[in-house]
This record gives sequence, C-alpha cells and structure tokens, in this order.
Amino acid sequence: MPPPATSTLGYTPPDGGWGWVVVFAAFISIGFSYAFPKSLTVFFKEIQEYFDVSYSEIAWLSSVMLASMYAAGPISSILVNRYGSRPVVMVGGLLVGLGMVLASFGTSIIHLYLCVGVIGGFGLAFNLQPALTIIGTYFHAKRPLANGLAMTGSPVVLSTLAPLNQFLFDSFGWRGSFLILGGITLNCCVAGSLMRPVKKTVESKPKEDALELNGPEEAAPVVSTESQSCVERFIDLSLFKHRGFLIYLVGNIVMFFGIFAPIVFLAPYAKHQGIDEYSAALLLSIFALVDMFVRPATGFVGNTKRIRPRIQYFFAFAVSLNGVCHFLCPLLPGYAGLVGYAMIFGVAFGMVCALLFETLMDLVGAQRFSSAVGLVTIIECAPVLLGPPIAGAMLDAFGDYKYMYYTCGVLMLLPGIFFFIMNYYNYKKLDEEQRRKNTAVEMKTAEDSVPLNCNFLAQSPNQNGPHNLAFSVLRTK
Repeated sequence: MPPPATSTLGYTPPDGGWGWVVVFAAFISIGFSYAFPKSLTVFFKEIQEYFDVSYSEIAWLSSVMLASMYAAGPISSILVNRYGSRPVVMVGGLLVGLGMVLASFGTSIIHLYLCVGVIGGFGLAFNLQPALTIIGTYFHAKRPLANGLAMTGSPVVLSTLAPLNQFLFDSFGWRGSFLILGGITLNCCVAGSLMRPVKKTVESKPKEDALELNGPEEAAPVVSTESQSCVERFIDLSLFKHRGFLIYLVGNIVMFFGIFAPIVFLAPYAKHQGIDEYSAALLLSIFALVDMFVRPATGFVGNTKRIRPRIQYFFAFAVSLNGVCHFLCPLLPGYAGLVGYAMIFGVAFGMVCALLFETLMDLVGAQRFSSAVGLVTIIECAPVLLGPPIAGAMLDAFGDYKYMYYTCGVLMLLPGIFFFIMNYYNYKKLDEEQRRKNTAVEMKTAEDSVPLNCNFLAQSPNQNGPHNLAFSVLRTK
C-alpha cells in the first residue's frame, strides 16, 4: 500500500477544495495534449493535395508531433521541478498556438513538420507532464478519482475537436483553420493560470523515510548538491534503480507497440469488410463515447478501499483485457460484431488510460513523479512512433487485418501477465521490507528503554545485589 501522504510529501494534501479546479484545468491540458494530434487528420487530404506529397509524408505530420511530445518529456519535467506547473503549462499553450499560426503560412511540408510537429509537439509536452504532476500535490486519498477525471479530457476534447475541425475546414480551408486553432489552443494558458501551487502545511515532526512501492533500501540516495550534475539536480536518474519503476517501464515499452494501432486501423478494417464509410466512422464514435464514461468510472473504482492498496493488479487486468479483446476482433462476424468489439475496446482502453499515470505515481510517490513521467515518455517515444507503421507493414505483407490484431493482442496480453507476476513479487518484497522495518523499530525502542530501567532499578531500595539487577535487565530485553 502507498505510504501515508504526510510521510512522502511532508504535508497533508487538501484532497479537494481548489484541487477540483486544478483537476478541471488538467482536464483541458491533458485533453489537448492527447486529442489535438489525432484531430488534425481531418486536414490531411487537402494538405496532401496542396503540397503534392505522398501518404507516408503527410502521415509523418502527426507522428512527428506525438514523437516531439514524448521526447520533450524530460525537458518538461526539469522545468516543472524548477519553476512549477503553472508557468510551464502557460508557455506550452503559447508554443502550440504559435506553431499553428506559423503553420498557417506554411510553404512546404517541411515547414509544417517544424511548426506543427516540433514546436506544437513541445508545447503539448509542456501541457501534459505539469498537469499530471500537480494533481499529485493536491490529492492523495482521492488521487485515483482525480486522475481518472483529468484523463477524461482526451476523449471529450477529441469528440469536440473532430466535428469542429471539419466545420472549420469546410468554411475556411486548412490555412484559416490552423490560424483559428492557434487561438483556440491558447485556452491552455488559461488552464495553466488555474494551476496555482498548493498551500503546504509542513509537519513539525522529523520526516521519516517513506516506504514506497520500491522498498526502503532502494530509496533515492541523498547526494550532496556539489557532486550532482545540472541534470541530476532537476531529474531523478536514481529511478533506474527503483524496482517498481523498472517493472512499470519494461511492461509499458512492450505495451505501447500495440496500444494505438488497433484504433488507427479500426475504420479501415471495417471498410475492408465492405461496410460503408459512415458506419465505419461510427465505430470510432462508439469507442470514444464508451471511453469517455469508463475513465472517471475507473478512477472511482480504483479509489475504493479494496482496490487502492493493490491498484497495480487492477492495471494489469486492464492491460490484459485489451489483449483479449484484440484476439476476439477477427472472430466477431459482421458489423454487429465490430460494434461489440468497439464497446469492449472502449472499456479496456479507457481503463488503461485512467490508470496509466496513477499506477506510476503509486509506485514512485508524488515527489518523484515529475522525473518519472519525463523518463517514461522519452523512452516510450520509440514504440509510439514505430507501432502503427509496423502494423501497416504487416498489412502490406499479409494483406489481412487479422494478423495485425493478433499481434497487437500478444503485445498487450504479455505485458498484462508480466505486470501480474512482477507486481506480485514487488508486493511480496514490500511486505518483507515492512516487517523488517517494524522489527528494527521495535528492537531500537526496546534498546532505548533499557538504560532507564537499569537506573531505576539501581536506585530502588527493593533491589539488593547485582544478580537481581541483571535479571531485571534481561527481562526488559
């Protein structure tokens, strides 16, 4: 179970109050971070024709934006650790807006790669990590619920931006739409302004070492500031010695190779089966609608007293459920089968997204979360960038979607099983470490009490002779 909030943070999080305003602000920031790259696909066809580029060249636009967002994770973490969440999110909103405005004057596809992909991607990174980090400073007891509500921003913003972008495209073309979207993304600056730092009431008692989901012997070492490099002062590289963090990282690397491809190819798979374009697009709407309601529900369930102490198992179940539903997809006949798959996939995907960062915070603690999420995102950059192209290559090679879905099922089911086994081992080790710590505290308390009893007994008139004194000391021990 996670340590008490006061032992890991040095203060008691409010678990409410202005924290719910912060959750709303994180809802906006996280929503734009994840939904904005997907919503830009509405403009791809016209941009492709305008610049006379291939399908692969235009597809790289979203990939570069997502890769930049993940690659800039450590930079965002360093800035958050140095300046706090509020200014970083506001700068991120300005960067996204600036990138879209500059892209509206683009003269080549390379121009769009730089403006939308690199500048916009960095701006989204400066929105994502700070929003996730500040929730942990405001919440502890209700943190899974708060994270679940904040992560709901992704499907809500996507379901709003998709039709809005189509309307803007029909009315103003892609250049005018990019200019308007640059202004809309400035709402991230407003969201950032709401993320005021939490008011901390510091505990007066000495702060004890926290037993995180890693064990006391693997806690972050205390190193003098003079011996640290500039990077090490702002990002915690000792996390690579953290048992729980390494379990999370290894499983996520494999998982991210197969997590996005089924979404990308859901509508094309339906069209491949002879379903019309409108019905195929409706599958994505069904998926997004289910996802929208599952995320806060997952946060609520994860916050219950039975699930919270072992929330890592809940996450492992959600990852495994994704793998199972991908195996079932090619076996479900007709459009009704695809609707059922979209609904089950929406449930499984929503559960994973709601728990993805909550489980990381549960493992490393709120203080080290900013560094942890920065390190995780830059490492996940490769599978996020390569996963869908590899799935597309499989389609080109086999000419059948079922092999792609089976592969994604394996890539989700294996990490799920890995999480179950390794988290069982981690929880077992934690219980052993907690028992050793309790035993050490009891022995130290007993040893500290011996001199007092000896002095008392030495002065007592009822105790005559050294034998009685020694016998009393032995009984005390």
